[in-house]
Amino acid sequence: MTKLEPRPRLISRELLLYAVIGGSGVLLDYLLFLVLFNYFGVHHQVANVLSTTAGITNNFVLNSLFNFRKTDRILVRFLRFYAVGVAGIVLTFLLLAVFSTWLGIDANLVKLASLPVVLLFQYTINKRWSFG
Repeated sequence: MTKLEPRPRLISRELLLYAVIGGSGVLLDYLLFLVLFNYFGVHHQVANVLSTTAGITNNFVLNSLFNFRKTDRILVRFLRFYAVGVAGIVLTFLLLAVFSTWLGIDANLVKLASLPVVLLFQYTINKRWSFG
């Protein structure tokens, strides 16, 4: 009788937890964007910076404590994580400029569509640089 080899996982626990944590940050980001833009009349670019900053901070704290479990060099890690977050803000800023400001597509839809693109971009860099 042969022993069955365990099947390799399609998604690692780390990636899955990063996605769940990222999802909480995305939810916070998008809901705050909606409130700032739609209810308080904050310009969509300013609302984007504020909402994304809240999401970045949420994700750093949760990833540090529960996912990567790295609390050493916390300031360096946070600054790197935040730099990656700023790169995400810039990417989203450009997407909003092109698709909302120039092409006239609703800023809410552009913001929503940009989230998975930015999330994957940031995961790749954060795994290797911020928490590597």
